[in-house]
Amino acid sequence: MTDPIHLERLKDGEWHRLPFQPFREGVEILPIRQGEPAVALLRYAPGSGVPEHQHTGLETIYVLEGSQSDERGTYPVGSLVLNPEGSRHSVWSDAGCVVLIQWERPVRFTAQKAAE
Repeated sequence: MTDPIHLERLKDGEWHRLPFQPFREGVEILPIRQGEPAVALLRYAPGSGVPEHQHTGLETIYVLEGSQSDERGTYPVGSLVLNPEGSRHSVWSDAGCVVLIQWERPVRFTAQKAAE
């Protein structure tokens, strides 16, 4: 990729019009950039989440709408969360949310949670 990618007015909710697709149960994804690093918007339905996983590279999350939670806290609109390589967590949203996310490298789901 050599051309820039430009999404307008994300903070104004312009993402509502974009074509999300299924990602995990209750979570939809809008891929923005594939490869390494990957960039996407994730939209969580109320009560949905992602099981415990370990980061193999830096994950950067910016909360655009609602709030996202993990074992360390709840992150409202405007929060920037950096999960460093080697960190682990599960993620959920009680009321639903939309986040802009960048994965430096893919995550690795833990065997315990992946087996459930």
